[in-house]
Amino acid sequence: MRNTNVDIELVSLLKKGDIAAFDAIYNKYCHKLYQFVIRYLKQEEDAEEIVQEVFIKIWESRAKIDVHASFESFLFTISYNATISLLRKRISESKSKEYLKSVQQIQNATSVVDELQYNELNKKVQSLLEQLTPRQKEIYSLSREEGLTHKEIAERLDISENTVKNHLVSTLRFLKTNIGTGLITSVFFFYLFL
Repeated sequence: MRNTNVDIELVSLLKKGDIAAFDAIYNKYCHKLYQFVIRYLKQEEDAEEIVQEVFIKIWESRAKIDVHASFESFLFTISYNATISLLRKRISESKSKEYLKSVQQIQNATSVVDELQYNELNKKVQSLLEQLTPRQKEIYSLSREEGLTHKEIAERLDISENTVKNHLVSTLRFLKTNIGTGLITSVFFFYLFL
C-alpha cells in the first residue's frame, strides 16, 4: 500500500513536530485502528487504550518515520504488536492468578489437614491422660497446663522434686509409647509435650 500525496505531506509535517498534522493523522486513522484492535480484544476500553498508545508511540518516534514507506502499514503493525502484547500480558496474569489460587487452595487444605491431625492427636492424648493415676494427672496438669516448675509443683503438693520428675518422666513415656509411631504424630507429640 503506497502513501498518497496527502499522507506523504502529513507525515512530512508530523516528522517536523507539526501538531495539526498529528491531529489530522489521528482523525484519519483512529477509527480504523480501533476497529482493527477491537476484533482481537473484544473490549472497548482495551481497544481505546491501544489506539492511544499507538498514537503516543507515533508522536514519540515521529523523527524515525520513513515518509516513503506505507504509513498505514506502519500504524497497523504497531497496533497489532501492542494488541498481541496486551493479550500475552492478560494470559500471563490469568495464569498467575490461577497459580496463586491453586497455591492458596493447597495451603488451605494443608491447614485443614494440620488442624484435623492436631485435633486427632489432642483427643488421643486426652484419652491417654484419663488412664493415668490421679497423682500423675495432677502433676502433669500442673506442669503442662499451668506451667509450674518441678520445684513449684513439689512445694504445692508437699512432695520432693525428684518425685515430681519421676511422675512426669513416667507419664511422658506412657504417652509416647501409646500415641503411635507415625512421624507426624511423633513430631506433634514432641512439639506439644516435650
